[in-house]
Amino acid sequence: MGKLTVGALRAVLVVVLAGTLFVQASMVWALATDPEDGSLPLTPLRLVTILGMVSAQVALVCVWRLVTMVRRGTVFSHAAFRYVDFVIGSIVAAGLVWFAVTALNAPGQREDPGVTLIMGGVGLAILGVALIVLVLRMLLAQAVARDTEAAQMQGELDEVI
Repeated sequence: MGKLTVGALRAVLVVVLAGTLFVQASMVWALATDPEDGSLPLTPLRLVTILGMVSAQVALVCVWRLVTMVRRGTVFSHAAFRYVDFVIGSIVAAGLVWFAVTALNAPGQREDPGVTLIMGGVGLAILGVALIVLVLRMLLAQAVARDTEAAQMQGELDEVI
């Protein structure tokens, strides 16, 4: 992976992480300084929003670590699986959060149930991304196994020579 690609990816990760942190801080500030009259300070939609941003932040940090491993040439190791597993988990969590948003939005869409169906389709697409990353994890497992096998064969070849 080239330096330009890594730099661009890291810039995007920093901007998205900073944006989610800013939104979370703004939500906490709004709840602390001006709660809406007669309502709970933490409504279900606010809670779901916070959970969705936390899942995105977990994925961002894990992708950052994986990019670091790529730059160091250590991504084909068992240590990478932990980060990939967290990415998969955070994508699944984001999908479940999206289904929660869909359920919270559904009562307001009684006249136009197509919106709820489209939102459900988006939730399925998010879970589909988790499946794609799972397949990529399986490919990583095969690459790590091949790398280990190649290292063993190289060791045996060095002994013979």
